[in-house]
Amino acid sequence: MRVVGIDPGLRNLGWGVIDVAGARLTHVANGICHSDGAEGSLAERLRSLHAQLTEVIKLWQPEAAAVEHTFVNKDAVATLKLGQARGIALLVPAQFGLEVGEYAPNAVKKCVVGVGHAAKVQVDHMVRLQLPGVVIAGPDAADALAIAICHAHHLQSAGRLESALKRAAG
Repeated sequence: MRVVGIDPGLRNLGWGVIDVAGARLTHVANGICHSDGAEGSLAERLRSLHAQLTEVIKLWQPEAAAVEHTFVNKDAVATLKLGQARGIALLVPAQFGLEVGEYAPNAVKKCVVGVGHAAKVQVDHMVRLQLPGVVIAGPDAADALAIAICHAHHLQSAGRLESALKRAAG
């Protein structure tokens, strides 16, 4: 099964694709969709993220998707804008008929690192351990790969992976 993880961001939207075969995880691709804050309106930036993420999904053809929940910070306007980018992260996989899992940042860190309040450098390190030889495009892509890993573990532990593989095969 191929899983895409998406780390929503208005300026940098990270994505990571892994293949899952039983307990084996294999890196497929990762990257960052960029939306320059200095260029264009919010609507144009969201359109750009939508177009870029659509190309990622078309190219890598995942069978499942996962998106990180946004956290609320002190700046309400920034939180709303991030929420709109998260909307794009949820919409694009749904347009391809994918079910989208959603995970809190602490749940992803706990799953991948073992500690819910792990630092970004710890997440990056554990992603590299679980996906040997991976070249990571940046911190947002590392987070996206961690989200994909978390979703893969969730699918396995829930027993849904096997039924999804049967559906995909036939």
